[in-house]
Amino acid sequence: MKLIKEIADWTYSLAVALALAIVINAFVFQPTRVVGSSMEPNLHNNDYVFVSKLSHTFANAPEYGDIVIIDSRVFRDRSVKDDLADPVSTYLSVAKLAEVDNHIWIKRVVGKPGDTIEIKDGKVYRNGTLLDEPYIKEAMRAAVPKKVIVPPSQVYVLGDNRNNSSDSRYIGPVPVSHVLGKVVMTL
Repeated sequence: MKLIKEIADWTYSLAVALALAIVINAFVFQPTRVVGSSMEPNLHNNDYVFVSKLSHTFANAPEYGDIVIIDSRVFRDRSVKDDLADPVSTYLSVAKLAEVDNHIWIKRVVGKPGDTIEIKDGKVYRNGTLLDEPYIKEAMRAAVPKKVIVPPSQVYVLGDNRNNSSDSRYIGPVPVSHVLGKVVMTL
């Protein structure tokens, strides 16, 4: 009888700890692993980063230059269920028990609502001004010129390794609700 009570107590304590960890990771702070090379030279494949989720929890828009994690599935609404499922996926991937969901991307904010982002001759212009981007890996290969006005409640994001990054050039501006947090520390 005493052994069963002991097991029940431990099971209860572990369940509460796990639930608390998931809530903290969903709404406050989350460790995550970088997958891919789209943020080189600043972040590399398998680097670990810590993400503040407070901006997402309180629906605050990120600032220019912030490195953020986003849900790239911009054509669907996010729910609290998504917010709670993402940390579970992250825990499993950090423990190498599962692959990271490929819909979570890490990018840099270059445009905010109302900005006109123009890409021409391999360079990025915001509201007609060439961006000074010392953080990019190399000059962007010239592509078809593109001009986008960032809609309300959305941001424009790009990888630092422009020649090897899926970002707003492909999925368009990202709703602020899909900006899941800001990178605050790297390991």
